Amino acid sequence: MVRRLMRDEAGLVVREDSVGNIYGTWPGSGGGGGTWGGGGGGDGGSAGDGQRLGAVLTGSHCDAIPLAGAYDGTLGVVGAIEALAALRRAGFRPLRPLAVVMFTSEEPTRFGLSCSGSRAMAGALDLKVLTALRDANGTGYLEAARGAGYGAASAEAMLAGARVEEGAVDYFLELHIEQGPELEREGLDVGVVTAIAAPAALEVAFRGPGGHAGALLMPGRHDAGLAGAELALSVERRVLSTGSPDTVGTTGRFEVSPGAVNSVPRAATLGIDIRDTDGARRDAVVAAVLDDARELAARRGVGVDARVANQDPPAACADDVQAAVQASADALGYSSKRMVSRAYHDALFMARVAPTGMVFVPCREGWSHRPDESASEGAIGKGVRVLALAMAELAGGKFGAATTGDEASKDEL
Repeated sequence: MVRRLMRDEAGLVVREDSVGNIYGTWPGSGGGGGTWGGGGGGDGGSAGDGQRLGAVLTGSHCDAIPLAGAYDGTLGVVGAIEALAALRRAGFRPLRPLAVVMFTSEEPTRFGLSCSGSRAMAGALDLKVLTALRDANGTGYLEAARGAGYGAASAEAMLAGARVEEGAVDYFLELHIEQGPELEREGLDVGVVTAIAAPAALEVAFRGPGGHAGALLMPGRHDAGLAGAELALSVERRVLSTGSPDTVGTTGRFEVSPGAVNSVPRAATLGIDIRDTDGARRDAVVAAVLDDARELAARRGVGVDARVANQDPPAACADDVQAAVQASADALGYSSKRMVSRAYHDALFMARVAPTGMVFVPCREGWSHRPDESASEGAIGKGVRVLALAMAELAGGKFGAATTGDEASKDEL
């Protein structure tokens, strides 16, 4: 469906890369082909002095976690296609290429790794990590990609085929529901994102001898489950101690073994997520939690294995992209605020490729990652218009015989 929408609704040139990212491109009037980057050929456009013009790229993902809603990610794909279609209907002629991407595997559902498509595009997907990935059935990432009609002769070739060439993208914008309550609570139309928080993922396993729930007396117990419970509370305490609302921590996975009501737990495994827009502050919390895990293990007489599975740096949104989004909202008469994104997005990795920004629209009650996730048609329409006008501003070009600043042309969006 996404390929059809790209091609039939927006008139885009469609291609796919070796990890399953799907692109639709509108070539710029400055020259160049309908494809760019990732080994796809074409050279974007030309400024007329031999300088290459990269694309203005937008997009998001359509995969979802179990029991998720219909708007997280999907809005940024379907809405982006409509934004380009609206620009075409308004007679816009871009200088830079305009493009939409549907990223593969933003959610960590199958292989336990977030943003694998955008990581690969940014050159941030390590070969050793990729080859070690397995799903619940033991299927490797390359094997799965081949099964879906993508992939390559080797993992190395697959990563090379997905990597975006330097200079192929000049700007990246992502449209998304806020996944928080601020915009709806304040009655605002759009959010201009200033920074994107990034998570550190910790895996902690406590091990004890276990024993019979009746026969093993309390003074002689080395309860791995209680060590895990204390650590979960420590995560909350360490996060709150920063005093910043942007620091958040979640013990989202807590598995106790053997899991019998009449057995003292002999193992407890925790999956911990700690996020912040300030990398140094987040990493200080991570270090404190790891110290707490070791202290708890020593005090309770249990073994512990603790490791940081992933620790991506946060990203700041580019000033000129923020300015384009703000100017577009102002020109359309929409209320807005500058705000951070506390959730993880493909934009986090695209910030390593090109100047990046995000447009938020309000969602009902701030709910996300649940079946009743929702955004109104009116809110979506405003977000799409802001995205379209911001992309036009960043791409350069003309609406027919008028410039991108022409008020009548804006009314066509």
